[in-house]
Amino acid sequence: MAHVLHPSEMRCVSPAELESLAMYYREAIAEAAREQGRETKIYLHWSAGHYGQFWDDYHVQIDEDGEIYVIADGELDDVLAATYYRNSGSVNVCILGCVDADTNSLGTEPPTDQQIEGMAKAIAALCNGLWLTIDKTRVLTHGEAADNEDGIEPHDPYGPKNGCERWDLEYLGTMESPKFHPWAEDGMRGGDVLRGKANWYRQYWQEHGGTPNA
Repeated sequence: MAHVLHPSEMRCVSPAELESLAMYYREAIAEAAREQGRETKIYLHWSAGHYGQFWDDYHVQIDEDGEIYVIADGELDDVLAATYYRNSGSVNVCILGCVDADTNSLGTEPPTDQQIEGMAKAIAALCNGLWLTIDKTRVLTHGEAADNEDGIEPHDPYGPKNGCERWDLEYLGTMESPKFHPWAEDGMRGGDVLRGKANWYRQYWQEHGGTPNA
């Protein structure tokens, strides 16, 4: 069962610091994934809680202002209970908020523009450090993972296409991703938007001096 953490238990990190943590834990995470017969994964969540409310089951957490946080020393190889039957060999990234979201509205604490950009930066930094491509094979929303959209099947599907038990970040409530439509193929799903932004940051950083330390 998830527990709320005091802000003093969290540490704010830059994209460059997050990339360094990913590099440090890369082999341990990869070995845990190999033991499960799969590759390293990154799973994207929302907390279904409040802005500023940190949790003990997500390695990386993005607050309302887009700042990136890790728990304590940022031990990315900890196995945290965030993604059903997929926790070993993975890193969980979470937007804080969406306490009253449903498929018609993201409620009173929806993903902010800063959070969306912060999550994209976190994805890019983690994928740099973990040596991952940024695509649906390696980086999935909880909803996409719940429906086994990466082609592995560690569990029965339970995502937005199959009962909608979990559908985190299926849409973002922005012009790019305005509504719940899990069968969309035009790039408007939340996961597509986030991966696209992360790839943009990765390319931009490569062309402009590296991952930023701020």
